[in-house]
Amino acid sequence: MVAFNKFNAFVEAIAEKKIDLSADTLKVLLTNTAPTSANAVKADLTEIAAGNGYTAGGAQATQSSSAQTSGTYKLVIADVTFTATGAMAQFRYAVLYSDTAANKDLIGFWDYGSALSLISGDSFAVDFSDVNGVLTLA
Repeated sequence: MVAFNKFNAFVEAIAEKKIDLSADTLKVLLTNTAPTSANAVKADLTEIAAGNGYTAGGAQATQSSSAQTSGTYKLVIADVTFTATGAMAQFRYAVLYSDTAANKDLIGFWDYGSALSLISGDSFAVDFSDVNGVLTLA
């Protein structure tokens, strides 16, 4: 499984109630430009071109659970799948962000190691762990 990389500003966004992980609409967007931990909002990123199965802004991520146990919070979301209807733009990174937050605050990203290409009929799933969740806060 690919490692989750937190955006530094995510900590502040949680503390200042800009992001509500239990209620916000969360989305996953694709980019081929490396995000950095210093990025804070969606506008800081270069998203791949819309078309051929990719919608601008990415795809909605559905929360399965958002709860704490013994002082450790865990966010679990369902896998997000992109299916190409033609040659989709190359991407290497999947980025999770709050579409509800006023500035589309960033949460974290995954680096798949090299650019990926999808042709018509190919699917790519951003595989989130049902056991470990997307992220934990303790």
